[in-house]
This record gives sequence, C-alpha cells and structure tokens, in this order.
Amino acid sequence: MEPTTAAVLGGAAGLLIGFLVWAALGLSDRERSVPQPESEIPPGVTAVLAVLRSSGLVVDHDGRVVRSSPSAVTFGLVRTGWIAHEEIREMTRQVSRDGVIRDAEFELRSGGTGAVIFAAVRVAPLGVDHLLVLVEDQSQGHRVEATRRDFVANVSHELKTPVGGISLLAEAVQGAKDDPEAVDRFAQRMQGEAVRLTTLIKEIVELSRLQGSPVLQDPGLVEVREVVEEALEHQRLEAEAKEMTLTAKVDGGPLVRGDQDMLVTAVRNLVGNAVSYSDEGTSVGVGARRFEDTVEITVTDQGPGIPAADQERIFERFYRRDAARSRATGGTGLGLSIVKHVCANHGGDVRVWSDGEHGSTFTIRLPSAVPADDENLDPTTTKENR
Repeated sequence: MEPTTAAVLGGAAGLLIGFLVWAALGLSDRERSVPQPESEIPPGVTAVLAVLRSSGLVVDHDGRVVRSSPSAVTFGLVRTGWIAHEEIREMTRQVSRDGVIRDAEFELRSGGTGAVIFAAVRVAPLGVDHLLVLVEDQSQGHRVEATRRDFVANVSHELKTPVGGISLLAEAVQGAKDDPEAVDRFAQRMQGEAVRLTTLIKEIVELSRLQGSPVLQDPGLVEVREVVEEALEHQRLEAEAKEMTLTAKVDGGPLVRGDQDMLVTAVRNLVGNAVSYSDEGTSVGVGARRFEDTVEITVTDQGPGIPAADQERIFERFYRRDAARSRATGGTGLGLSIVKHVCANHGGDVRVWSDGEHGSTFTIRLPSAVPADDENLDPTTTKENR
C-alpha cells in the first residue's frame, strides 16, 4: 500500500473512532440527565407519622432520612438529613442487608442538652426501598424504676435501725434480768424504738398510698378552719410538754375541694415539725386565708431556721438535715414528703421560707373551691347545703 493511501485510511479510522467515543459519551450524559424514577413511599405513611406518639423516621437503604415525624426532629434524631445516632444507623444497615425486623434499647445522648435518653428502637423494612424507624422515649419509665429502687433501699435501711435497736435492747434486758433498774431502763428504750418503728411503718404506708393514687377520686368540700383546728388539737399535748404556745388565725372561711383527713395530716406534719425542732417556751403560729383563686395555709415557727442549701431537699423522702436530732425527736424523714404529695394530689404545692438562722415558714397553696369573684357566697355554708 502506498504511503499516501495508508495515511488517508488511518485518518479516516481515527475520525470514526473519535465519533464513536463522542457518541457513547453523549448517550451516557443523556442517560444521567434523565431523572430516574424514585421509588414511592407506601401511601398513608406520612399521615401515620404525624399522629404517632413515638418518633418515626422513613429512611432509604443508604440511611438518608426521607420522611420524619415532628417529634423525631424535636427528639434530636435527625441531623442534616441523616440519622443522628450511630447506634440507630447501624441497626438500619443490618435490616437493610437481611430484611429482618430488629428491636433494641439504647442510652442516647441528646445533641442539644447532652442529657442521656433511654430509647426503645424498632427498625423494619417498608416496601422495597425504604426502612421504618420507630423510637420510643423510655426515660420516664427508667426514672420511675430508679425511684422505686431507691425507695425500697431507703425503707430497708430505715427499718433496720429500730429493729436492730429492739434486738440489742432485748439482749440487754436478758443479760440484766437480776437488775430491776436496768431492766426498766432498757424496757423504756425498747418502747421508744417500738413507737418509732410503728410511726415509720405508718408513714411508709401513707406515702405509698398517696403515690399510688395521684388523683383524688371523690373530692369533697373542705373547710380550712376545721383542718387547722384539728391539726392543732393533734399536737397540743406535745406543745404543752415543751411549754410552747400554739396560735391560729383563719381569715374568713376559706374552702377547698379534697380529702379532709389528708389535709389534716399535711398541716399536722408541719405543726409537728415546728414543735419538735423549736426550743421550749417558743410559739408556733398557723394562719389561713384566701388570696384570689388560691387558699394559703402557713405554719411559722421560732426554730433555728433552715439553710438555703437544705431548703430544696427537705421534701425528699428520708432526707434529714440533722440526722442526730431527727433520731432524738423521733423523726422519720417522711413527714415533709407526705406534705408534698398531699398538696400535689390536691392540685397545689408547698413552699418554705427561712433566712437560715431564725425560724421558718411553710406555706401550703391549694386551689380555692370558691371563685375569686364570688363575693356573695356564705363561707360558713355547710358541706351538706353545698
């Protein structure tokens, strides 16, 4: 073949190859530019996500979030279009591989506050190309269980003290059977421990009952004046033994709805604490009034006061600011906790004020049974007439 002919044929072949390459690239670009049909999410999923109590996500097999419930965003499960927590992402990868529904519980850390959240997670296939992720917040249940465990542990510890004391005193009595004075002394101490044990068991049962029934089933109309008078009568002997003065001032005839026995217990516990922790010859005052739509019952003493650091904790179960003094006065550490739960069951609360050195004032605040604008209602009307 002549050189000229070979050159012409080579050039033609090069042009043909270049054209074929250009055509192939153009076809590939056109294929990529055509929108690929996106697999559809099963109908109704979006509506279901909107009403779920759990946090819900729909993700594709790459882990990208394509749908989410409002609570999922609030819960911090989504971050820049992806699942925020690696533990859940790993679950979705496993379900994506084998199509097996999986359940697990995790301790997740909230991205906003850093708080630990206990979550129950369920991941299941949704159609061909998606996965459904459901996350249920179990934090409240874990807190309740932790509180229950602490309560049982505290009760066990508190019961050991008087029971152990009675056991030791019984041994002492047996060893001193030939000494009548020692037997009498030990017997008196046994009686004191028995009284303390009885009081502790009674208050544990009372607190359990209050916690088990957070809402009053059949509240009646209660005259606060009667509550104050009955509570003071319960503590009068203890006050007289310490030469203390109990005074009461009830403005008008405030009325609340609730359980009178529970309210008497709450006020009695406050008055009892005031008497126990105040010095001889001092006074304790109880007042009650209606202020707008609220009835306030205050108990004021002249005791040593409560430091600010303790004021936030004194309503906790078994908390004692001065454990030694509590034992001397027969305190169980449950009285103020009972007051707190009684107030909560009646839709109110209890507060404390003290400068930390001179006296304390506890205030029970309850919703008034009489509207603030009802000025014509006779506050002395009996329960039967109302």
